[in-house]
Amino acid sequence: MGNAGGLTLSNQKYSRTQTSFYRRAYTAYLIDSGTNTVAGIIATTGMPKRTVQDTIAALKEHGVDCTFIGGTKNGYYAIRDWGGINKSWVKNNLRHVRGVLQYA
Repeated sequence: MGNAGGLTLSNQKYSRTQTSFYRRAYTAYLIDSGTNTVAGIIATTGMPKRTVQDTIAALKEHGVDCTFIGGTKNGYYAIRDWGGINKSWVKNNLRHVRGVLQYA
């Protein structure tokens, strides 16, 4: 369960910094894999809408080029450059990342 100091998984505690990075990396992965709308990310992760929006906005802190394409009602996000996040690592460690973030 979450607590003020971070998340615990299998007796290992993860800092807020680490869980924040994992959330951003996982969100970029979802966008790149076709779950590329706020509604889709909410449905997949259970994150609140504001968290999804803030996470997408924060991707630029890692050099990720995430662009919104289309109109307000039919638009979607696209990852143009992964920047400082290793896409292969995220893909190869999805089970761990989801576990740390407590997503199904």
